[in-house]
Amino acid sequence: MTDIREAPADRSRLLLRELEQPRDIFANIGPNWYASVMGTGIVGGAAATLPIQFPGLRGWGTVIWGLATVWLVVLTVAWAVHWTLHTEQARGHATNPTMAQFWGAPAMGLMTIGLGFAQFGPSLIGTTPALSTSWVLWSLGTALGLFTTAWIPYMMITRHEIGPDSAFGGWLMPVVPPMVSAANGSLLIGHMAPGFGRETMLLACYAMFGISLFATLAILPQIWNRLVVHGAGAASAVPTLWIVLGPLGQSVAATNLLANQARGVLGEPYASGAEVFGLFYGFATWGFAMIWIALAGAVTIRTLRRKMPFALTWWSFTFPVGTCVTGTSALASRTHVPALAWWAMGLYALLVVAWLVVAVRTAHHSVVRGDILAPA
Repeated sequence: MTDIREAPADRSRLLLRELEQPRDIFANIGPNWYASVMGTGIVGGAAATLPIQFPGLRGWGTVIWGLATVWLVVLTVAWAVHWTLHTEQARGHATNPTMAQFWGAPAMGLMTIGLGFAQFGPSLIGTTPALSTSWVLWSLGTALGLFTTAWIPYMMITRHEIGPDSAFGGWLMPVVPPMVSAANGSLLIGHMAPGFGRETMLLACYAMFGISLFATLAILPQIWNRLVVHGAGAASAVPTLWIVLGPLGQSVAATNLLANQARGVLGEPYASGAEVFGLFYGFATWGFAMIWIALAGAVTIRTLRRKMPFALTWWSFTFPVGTCVTGTSALASRTHVPALAWWAMGLYALLVVAWLVVAVRTAHHSVVRGDILAPA
């Protein structure tokens, strides 16, 4: 790529000139782009879970979810074109130790949009079509997420070259989808008829909670060790510190949402046990998540002061924070503590600001500058 030192307008023209063939526009469309679907969709979905609702909030959530839904379709078409025109590069993403981790993003993108169909769809397209679509997207996302949870670690063991300082927040991406399946599946359980199927779904969601939880517990110490021994690393990777919040916040939401469903599915003492587990596990994990926000925030501010160039990793500022919103909202609903309700609102405000900043920067660097679309 040309070394460009001209003014911004000239730089943009030169970068766009590099896209000489229409096919080049799709050269860099990888699975990491689906983080933008996740980050946008959860802005809408989290609005529906907030413990304090006010006029216009649900409408706002519906619009943002609708935007994310359209973007999912557009991005999926673009990714299909990428696979068609740049097949070798697309296959190479799986063997790249960094890009491979983001194969978890398409699964979570599908389920984030699927959740919105259950939350907002019934009033827009009718209950049956909305729930049917939600089930399809949840099933596709769950299948893909379970695959990436086993496949990417296998690739790391057998194909990737992993150094002592290689661990980063992105390692969590392929193992978080089952936790998203557990949390989002809880809403579908409520629409199932009583019987064996509903109980099976509930227990399957708890199993997926465990899959993601124990994988996270295996990876998190490696991320911590890398940070304290080797430092934060490249500036472009610093935003991935926020990915740690994903399995933490989502697990808090999952345990409490599943506990709500357990009351009508499991007998005693298991239903009450699920509620107790959701409360105490939820607060213990929520506390660590809030400390991690402070830690990741401090490292991010420090890096910004030293210059942190824009990259698609900035989308790590969105979805993980959104899971903390839904987790905090679930705890607020269970305990009815006003401070938790307001804390959830504050986290949501942070999420919206982060989403606005990252969405605008993404549009600027893809449409105006063209640097994140230009072929390497």
